[in-house]
Formats: sequence, C-alpha cells, structure tokens
Amino acid sequence: MKVTLLGAGAWGTAMASQAARQLREEDVCLWSRSADQLKAIAQSGENQAYLPGISLPKRLHLESDFDAAVKRLGVDDLLVVATPMSGLSETIARVLKIADHPLNIVWLCKGLEPTTALLPHQVVEREDRLHSHGIQHAYGALSGPSFAHEVGSGMPCALTVASSSERLCKIVQAAFHHGNMRVYSSDDLIGVELGGAVKNVLAIAAGIGDGLDLGLNARAAVLTRGLAEMMRLVKAAGGKSETCMGLTGVGDLILTATGNLSRNRRVGLELASGKSLDEILANLGHVVEGVLCAAAVGDLAKRLNVEMPITAMMGDVLAGKLQAEDAVKKLMGRDPKIES
Repeated sequence: MKVTLLGAGAWGTAMASQAARQLREEDVCLWSRSADQLKAIAQSGENQAYLPGISLPKRLHLESDFDAAVKRLGVDDLLVVATPMSGLSETIARVLKIADHPLNIVWLCKGLEPTTALLPHQVVEREDRLHSHGIQHAYGALSGPSFAHEVGSGMPCALTVASSSERLCKIVQAAFHHGNMRVYSSDDLIGVELGGAVKNVLAIAAGIGDGLDLGLNARAAVLTRGLAEMMRLVKAAGGKSETCMGLTGVGDLILTATGNLSRNRRVGLELASGKSLDEILANLGHVVEGVLCAAAVGDLAKRLNVEMPITAMMGDVLAGKLQAEDAVKKLMGRDPKIES
C-alpha cells in the first residue's frame, strides 16, 4: 500500500511519519511545492520550519513534482490532502485533472470555505463535478483531537475518518491505525466536518475568557454552551447531533480550547491582552482556521436559522466590530431561558 500526503506543513509531516511507522517508509510520499523545503528536510532529517524536533523516517519519499506524487498511487492506495482549508479547492482540482483512475482521497483540513460557507466535502463535490471526467473517486475527512507535534512524536491519539465509502474508511485505517493511533470510522461526514470547524471558533472564545482571567467556571460555561451551538448547527445541516459528543466534536473542542499548543486558543489569549488580530497572526506565522472560518460559520447559521450567540460574538470580535470585553458583557446580558 502506498500513501501520498499533499502538503508538508506540521500536520502533513506528522501524519506521514505515522503512516511510515506501519508501511514501508519508501511507500509514504510527502509532497511540497517547495523543493528547497524538501532539501532542508532531507539534510536535517526533520521539518524544522513546521515540526521542529521530530526526527522523520530516513527513507520517507520526498517529492516536489505534483503529478508524480499523485500518479504513483493505484486504486488501493491513499491520497491525503494536508493543506489548509484555503488550499483544498485548488489542490483537489489539480488532482482530478490528472487522475486517470479512481483514487481514495481524504482531507485533514478543518473549517469552511470563507467566501461560500461550504463544508470541505461540498468544496470537493464542486470540483469533482468540474474535473473528475466521470471517474468515481472515494472521498472522506480525517479529523479529531490531535496536535501535530504529539502525533509526530508517536504519542497516543484517536481520530475519526468519515465517509460514505466503507472501503475508503478501511484503507485509511490500514494506513494510520497502528501503534499509538486509533482511527474510528463514521458515515456522518457533515457532523465530523462541522465539529472540526465550530470547535476552532469556540477555542478562540475560551482563550479570550482565560486571557481576561474570567475563571474556570466561565470556561466550562463557554465550552458547554458552545457545544450546544455546535449540535444545533450539525442537526440543522443534516448531520447527526450525537456526532458532536465524539472525538471530532467535544473531544477536539476540549483539546483546542484548553491545550497550550492550540493556535486558536492562543489567538483568544492575545486578543484579551489588547493586541490587534493582524499583529497576533503575524507573530504566529501559521494558518489559524478559526479566524478564517468564523464569519462563514455565522453565515451558515443564519442561512439555517440556527441561534449561535457565542459563535456570532466571536465573528464580530474577529471582524473588529466588537471588543473582547464587550462581547462577554453582551453574552452575560442575554435574557434567561430554558437550557437546550
């Protein structure tokens, strides 16, 4: 079995290492558009730009030729799109334009397309209609509570692969379910993807609360009521609300909202200190999906007539329409109601 990962960021690199622990190292390919980056990885034995301190498999196949990285795969192999949400559309389109046989494709990104509020699988479906040439590819999402550095280190982790294709789920499990990683399967693609998008926005809210020193009670309230918002949105979008009680919902929410490795949480902490969003993002130097998709989540909620006050307030804060302290006051000033 061969695996190709498109994107040599932290997450793509970590998952390449995980696959190489089970498969032959040379059967795992990590693609980057930057030949210089791959040269640096080959020389140092690690991805110092995105995953420093993690030694990579010595025979890991490093590839800067996009076509070669995709065309090495057969019908029983796995293609993993490890780009941010902003790169999903372009990457899938490139893959489908050159594919001449069915591929098994999963993506790792979490979020919504900012301009359309489309979920990742809807973006993929759009590109499939344009570029698949009638070939029936299998698609799915791989998500769950996971920091790249810990996965790269081989520490315990559990993820969920979601797809309508049982065969694809088994292929993903064959690639990644071994050692200290467990991979569960689900047929609720909507629930898995929306959980991964909403939890990033809620993690920013939790970070703001912690940064303002509002206490552990406040954090618990944000996470609990935020989870209720997530469940309402998933159900309205056609997913299963119970999916939110699993790894890709409450599991990922707890990790992202409380873990110090979380970039979304870090944004909230820095916003609470009075820094501007532009300054925060410049200092982080990495994509922060919660910032990119907050407005899109709010747009989707409005479209589906779903009440999501915490998410809406975060959208206003990130858009510069509301200060963090004022958002807290507005949330606490809402009328009493029945818990639901």
